[in-house]
Amino acid sequence: MKGACYRLPQLRYVSGMQALATTPLPAPVHVLAAHPNWRESRVNRPLFEAAQAVPGVQALDLYARYPDYAIDVPAEQARLAGAQLLVLLHPVQWYSMPALLKLWLDEVLTWGWAYGTGGTALRGKDLWLVATTGGPEDSYHPQGYNRYFFDAFLPPYEQTAALCGMRFLPPLLLHGAHRVSDAEVAAHVAVFRERLARYPQWPELDGMDSSPACEVPVTDRPAEES
Repeated sequence: MKGACYRLPQLRYVSGMQALATTPLPAPVHVLAAHPNWRESRVNRPLFEAAQAVPGVQALDLYARYPDYAIDVPAEQARLAGAQLLVLLHPVQWYSMPALLKLWLDEVLTWGWAYGTGGTALRGKDLWLVATTGGPEDSYHPQGYNRYFFDAFLPPYEQTAALCGMRFLPPLLLHGAHRVSDAEVAAHVAVFRERLARYPQWPELDGMDSSPACEVPVTDRPAEES
């Protein structure tokens, strides 16, 4: 159906240790890390460092690469073209992503490349959100101060993946990043490292549906800049 998108099935995020396959299958993985202040990071920094040490994984510090916010779009598209899995690694800020990561999405995922007519560069790839929150898990509840379960904040990520023809994989989250113990941080980093190394041999991917078909009519193409 033109101009339509089939609804994604509801996904539950991963919040702890989960059984993993024993035999890794190498696959290109691109980790896009966005943290405005690494010195204050207890969790994202060791996650990023762990990603850098996994063979076959390319990890990019977005704020270090583009301190002036001037994104090299062709270079970023080339990195994505060579990867099967795109990992968005960031702290949740105001129920969303850091500003530079949002700008990256706006500028890199262009019409005719990532979506729309001829936009098939990312079709069949996977998108994985790895994020941390300052608030504890029970704050993401109708009776908590964040008022909603965390799943309520996932649709922008899910639909970004769908529009680009990508599967949105169950996110890996750590709540209460400011107060969790060092042991909990270490265990979380270990899960992340192992899942990167094992991708795509994750049990929950068996039988997972491919991305829904989202066709954007050419009449809805973004206006060209004058």
